Amino acid sequence: MKIAFHPKLLDCLPTYNRAQFGKDLASGITVGVLALPLAMAFAIASGCSPAAGIWTAIVAGLITSACGGSRVQIGGPTGAFIPIVYGIVAMHGFANLMGATILAGIFLLAMGIARMGQLIRFIPVTVVIGFTNGIAVVIFLAQIKDFFGLQIDNLPAEFFARIKTLAAHAHTVDLPTLALATACFVFLLSYNRLAERFALLRRAPGPLAVLVVGTLVAFVFDLPVETIGSRFHGIPQELPDFGLPSLSVHDLGKLISPAITIALLGAIESLLSARVADSQIDDRHDPNQELIAQGMANIAAPLFGGFAATGAIARTSTNVKSGGRTPIAGIIHALVLLAIVLVAAPLASYVPLATLSAIVMVVAVNMGDWHEFIELRRYSYNYRIILLVTFFVTVVFDLTIAVELGMVLASLFFIYRMSELTRIERLSLAQEAHEPKFLYPDGTMRIAAWQLFGSLFFGAVNKLEELLDPREGHPEVVILDMTRLIQLDTTGLEGLENLRDKLHKRGCTLIVCGLNSQPGSLLFRSGFIDHLGDDNVCLDLSSAFRRAYILLPNLMGGEDDY
Repeated sequence: MKIAFHPKLLDCLPTYNRAQFGKDLASGITVGVLALPLAMAFAIASGCSPAAGIWTAIVAGLITSACGGSRVQIGGPTGAFIPIVYGIVAMHGFANLMGATILAGIFLLAMGIARMGQLIRFIPVTVVIGFTNGIAVVIFLAQIKDFFGLQIDNLPAEFFARIKTLAAHAHTVDLPTLALATACFVFLLSYNRLAERFALLRRAPGPLAVLVVGTLVAFVFDLPVETIGSRFHGIPQELPDFGLPSLSVHDLGKLISPAITIALLGAIESLLSARVADSQIDDRHDPNQELIAQGMANIAAPLFGGFAATGAIARTSTNVKSGGRTPIAGIIHALVLLAIVLVAAPLASYVPLATLSAIVMVVAVNMGDWHEFIELRRYSYNYRIILLVTFFVTVVFDLTIAVELGMVLASLFFIYRMSELTRIERLSLAQEAHEPKFLYPDGTMRIAAWQLFGSLFFGAVNKLEELLDPREGHPEVVILDMTRLIQLDTTGLEGLENLRDKLHKRGCTLIVCGLNSQPGSLLFRSGFIDHLGDDNVCLDLSSAFRRAYILLPNLMGGEDDY
């Protein structure tokens, strides 16, 4: 199989000019500055060090832009990964998280090489909304500890244990931490409105402004709050050690399931982000190339001490709004982050964890499609059940289980809906009822005609049994009009074969007519037509009746006068 590796960067370079570089430079600096507080906040919320988040943003961001299938995609750690990464760190440790990330990268790379990018779009929007809102709730709950300054050594990853622990330590609220976090939270929520009134605020991204203001307030007033320096001893002002994480063969078996979860979420979020960006810049991304780039990014990031990364919708949108139109902007964003680490890393020690917690909480609030819950009453019960079950299982149990269960429910409801749309109706033979040859002496019909509608597949094949119901009479010829049958699967084919055999045992002949391309192709390829006989395959219903007239012996004793 030929592997197609063609990054969008190659398409942009031939027409690249100085004017576009100026826009990409400004956008890259803006997004790089925005990515700094988000990378640290997401890393801390995930149970990792802030340095791990920054290096994830640098390495993954560079590879995503240089090798990706989108012109404006920005890669790095995202809020959606927080509950997954936190759970892996809590259960297996950070070294195993890096191992799971590398495995996830291999899975993503394989998906891209196998050209599975389009398959991600088969995930129903109800499942996407359900787990996105569920992840937002999990992220919000995970920040309560740092937002309120609760004295908890280790916050459990499991939902019920987490709620129990938070409730048990509710009395340990730290008022200075709560006050700072609340102020930062409200300030960031209202940042866009404030920016409309104060021109100075328009020049800086909201998370960066909150980070700077919150840090200055804590430093100037000497607030007794926990900082990056007090918990993590700052951020190293140097390049990280390069190398593979130490893993054993025993560990790899335990990491396959978490790796699949990372790969699945990474694929969904990166392709959703790329699709949103397409609508903003009137372009079309290459989903398979994007998966290849995400795979490479997740393989490379742990080699520099990082963890799971994917396309970031908020940073990608900021890139577009700031004028970025080529992958050069994303590459500059990664270089800006690298420069900040090498030059200004000591300043990060003063950043309060309460401020970062407020930033993550606002991200959680903004990432959820909360209006969908209000609009549920407008949709069918199937839609509501899929969305709510996916949401509930994501919050209480696990994202992977939620997506799997959501897909199973969506598939079952789809099968049920398709089976309901598939109909087999008996045709009225008003004109043929006057033909003596078509009638038994008692006046009942010697011929029966049925029309099939929709799709004859495994979920609807049982409807063929209606043709064998004794109450439908004992015709000598049965005509199946397939003019409105658009699809036939192998189970439907088996049902037709059984129908043909049972009718044959009754001395009844089956005629089919009006075959469309897909059903007709399957019937011919399977040998069904050979057993049925070419003469019993007609172009339309009129031809089928003429064939039936020939087949029927004359019960009235006269000669065949057709």
